[in-house]
Amino acid sequence: MRTYDNPVLGGFHPDPSVCRVGDDYYLVCSSFEYFPGVPLFHSRDLVHWRQIGNVLDRPGQLELPDDVPASAGIYAPTLRHHDGRFYLITTVVGTRGNFIVTSERPEGPWSDPVWVDVPSIDPDLAWDEDGNCWCTVAGCLLARIDPETGKVLEGPLPVWSGTGLEAPEAPHLYRIGDWWYLMLAEGGTAHGHSVSIARARSPRGPWEPAPDNPVLSHRSTDSPIQCTGHADLVEAADGTWWMVLLGTRPRGYFPGFHVLGRETFLTPVEWVEGWPTVGPVRESHPAPAAWHPVPPQPERDDFDAAELAPYWISPRRRPAGSWSLDERPGALTLHATGGSLDRPGHTFVGRRQQHPECRVEALLEPGNGRAGLSVRIDEAHHYDLEIAGGEASVIARIGPARQCVARRSVAAGPLTLGVGVRTEPLVTATGEDLPGLRAGGPDAITFTVDGEELAALDGRYLSTQVAGGFTGRVIGMYVTEGSAGFDWFTYAAEPTR
Repeated sequence: MRTYDNPVLGGFHPDPSVCRVGDDYYLVCSSFEYFPGVPLFHSRDLVHWRQIGNVLDRPGQLELPDDVPASAGIYAPTLRHHDGRFYLITTVVGTRGNFIVTSERPEGPWSDPVWVDVPSIDPDLAWDEDGNCWCTVAGCLLARIDPETGKVLEGPLPVWSGTGLEAPEAPHLYRIGDWWYLMLAEGGTAHGHSVSIARARSPRGPWEPAPDNPVLSHRSTDSPIQCTGHADLVEAADGTWWMVLLGTRPRGYFPGFHVLGRETFLTPVEWVEGWPTVGPVRESHPAPAAWHPVPPQPERDDFDAAELAPYWISPRRRPAGSWSLDERPGALTLHATGGSLDRPGHTFVGRRQQHPECRVEALLEPGNGRAGLSVRIDEAHHYDLEIAGGEASVIARIGPARQCVARRSVAAGPLTLGVGVRTEPLVTATGEDLPGLRAGGPDAITFTVDGEELAALDGRYLSTQVAGGFTGRVIGMYVTEGSAGFDWFTYAAEPTR
């Protein structure tokens, strides 16, 4: 029997929403303050996913000014296919609220936003047999809307708001058989996270809660997968049912630290007496009947394509003058737009850390710039390997503290910069015994120049438990003074020890 491993989308891919069109599945996730927004994936089996683009890939669709804080921006998109067209509804927190974009093809182009005057976050779309479009939001409120104009035609109306736990959110409304089902997340997106469901004969209710709510929760368990919730249902082509949801993989001593953010998991669903039954989400499950592996993403990007690959992201925006693939063919040239990674407005191009253990390397031609690699949660939590003025430095920014923890002279370049993430105990370059750090953190992050280690730092300070917020680590290239070129960048997963 084939099995698959969870998560099916590792790293910072929270709030998954999925829809099926024939034998094809499409999935989107939250992107928060990063641009481009809303990564879009395709699969033929719900297990193997390939990113085919980003829904919000131009400034006219997504404009996030510098005063939008980390973990604001794009929240909880819902993706649906109706009457031959794809619809995506989401919230941009910190600016205007909820909006819809549409496309005839999942790859795009996607339309400009149509703004919807419904309050709250986590919007959902569903259509009834008469063609009415219903929008449900966290809270929970329901409105009948015109998805072409965003106009509210009825409501908002209060609907079932869960079992009484905090933060009833992530609503999804489905017509399945003779019933309408309303599925919610409850308990907040941390360890109390759960999934509950109710049903009614009409979207307006009255609603009957499932007798065994919550239908899914890992709270107060010793499962290596925690914070399970914010789920979406999909019926496979063979008639089986599946749930995609977010979860985390904490490591280290109490309280545990998750550093990759909230990831996308997949679990089977059985229907019993008209209600979905979901077992615990396991690290390995029997696979769906369809099985369509996709080629692995190349470890190395030589920057020889006409455009950046869709997995490259930048905080808030990526101005045209801040990067170029044309100035020196076969290299990514970055130009400084801000003088510090500690404040918004800097030039940074990175990708999500997707594995507990990985190795990143990049070939940097620093020129007269100030540039390097950074492991980032937000402006107040990042570790940087920086090259400037013939010197390599490792800088740790943790909350209000900023410190250079190592430096040495280096050649003029080019230089191979490296970042390694290991879950083994932390050991410094000098072998210094640091028992307090070696035992409790989730991982160790090491920094090298041309293969020589400069520093090893405790990874707990780049975790959600320390930094807060809703994202995960992003590892990337930056310039804060002048310009610099990166000939290539590699990201390689390594087996967890």
